Amino acid sequence: MKLAGLLKDMDYQCIQGTEDISGIEVSGIVYDSRKVSEGDLFVCISGAVSDGHDFAMDAVAKGALVLVVEKPVEVPGNVIVIKAEDSRIALAKLSAAYFGHPAEELTTIGITGTKGKTTATYMMRSILEASGIKTGLIGTIETIIGSETIPSSNTTPESYVIQETFRKMVQAGCKCVVMEVSSQGLMLHRTDGFTFDYGIFTNLAPDHIGPAEHKDLADYIYCKSLLFRQCKHGIFNADDSHLGEILKGHTCDVETYGFAENADIRASSVHLFEKQGTLGVRYHMDGIMEMDVEIDIPGKFSVYNSMTAISICRHFGVSNETILKSLAQVRVKGRVELIDVSPKFTVMIDYAHNAMSLQSLLETLREYNPARLVCLFGCGGNRSRERRFEMGEVSSKLADLTIVTSDNPRNEEPEAIIEDIVTGVKKADGKYVTITERPAAIRYAIENAKEGDVIVLAGKGHEDYQEIKGKKYHMDERELVADVVRDGNFIK
Repeated sequence: MKLAGLLKDMDYQCIQGTEDISGIEVSGIVYDSRKVSEGDLFVCISGAVSDGHDFAMDAVAKGALVLVVEKPVEVPGNVIVIKAEDSRIALAKLSAAYFGHPAEELTTIGITGTKGKTTATYMMRSILEASGIKTGLIGTIETIIGSETIPSSNTTPESYVIQETFRKMVQAGCKCVVMEVSSQGLMLHRTDGFTFDYGIFTNLAPDHIGPAEHKDLADYIYCKSLLFRQCKHGIFNADDSHLGEILKGHTCDVETYGFAENADIRASSVHLFEKQGTLGVRYHMDGIMEMDVEIDIPGKFSVYNSMTAISICRHFGVSNETILKSLAQVRVKGRVELIDVSPKFTVMIDYAHNAMSLQSLLETLREYNPARLVCLFGCGGNRSRERRFEMGEVSSKLADLTIVTSDNPRNEEPEAIIEDIVTGVKKADGKYVTITERPAAIRYAIENAKEGDVIVLAGKGHEDYQEIKGKKYHMDERELVADVVRDGNFIK
């Protein structure tokens, strides 16, 4: 592709090389110097771990024809050097141009918030697909392009990957894409280079705050709010206490949902139910849409998630019948995922990995009046210690029994993490046990189950690995539960 075409939407200076770039042909865009080929354009990204500017000469040695930089580099005079204010913004705009602006050929839906993003995206996709709108998905668990699924490493991929994925979706016949938009993704400009047709805000609570993430809560909120300066139509949870901060600087139309009287779409008459081992919820929706909704996923957060999906799908003219039928069939891996173990007690896997998510989940399950509520969880290593204290206290307050175990210890010792969690547990009066090895902890939970128990395996969700000392080892909780079921040493 011609370099001039790639740079068309960018603010830049050509600080080295030919004065006339109109005839320069670029073979590809690369932001990892190890992947450079002859004729490529290499974008020097200043990362948290390494700085692409330090690898400028390596890229040139491998054949890079053009460098995009945000600070000085020393390279041979025949190399074209383009200076941009921010290399990440440049990468996003270059990538959009390189793939022919595929977002313009899709209806793009971005959803941000502390929790609920993953479930809501699957609900949206299920409804839209059922109505005949072929829809791609980008999120925490996977990317879905037609019949192809690709496991995810980031909730929101790098901008180049997003644009490449959009182009593949268009080629696969997709008309729409729903994607999770993380605060990190917004902060790092991964979604720059296009405007979302719809942006959605679910809720907000302190999370991802630390040296490697957001410096404080204000930064976290600000980054979330950026989506609503980059979308045409915004849909917001009217009940969230941070809504005013999220709306600061917004440039989109505003529509709301929730329980609040002033919400455009309102929920009321919530009723929790249990049938054949399934925990669900029914509610009435009115306002600019009216219907009775039933979902086989428990709790008030399921009301919010489904309202999020319904609020979007009404803009596509989807019938109430299609919406209700699709919602009844939605199941999301690792999100309140019920595992068939015994009709006498309930076992579920959920991704709740911070205090807000865990509290919301346990409070919801409490409302179903289990004989005992058993919560098994650990916390990730090399992450905020505060999360450990908070989650320990929440579980101790709300669960009858807390089983403290290992999650992804990373480069920390599991026992040290467990000790921190127990510090939090002891702030309340719940019973607890510690079992370091997660498979043994899961076996203990099931083999000691009592009739009427609800057992939550929290924190891992969709993950099928455990990260220890820089290496990922296969560990799928569904398989661990199946091992216990096969042995059968519990009430059935």
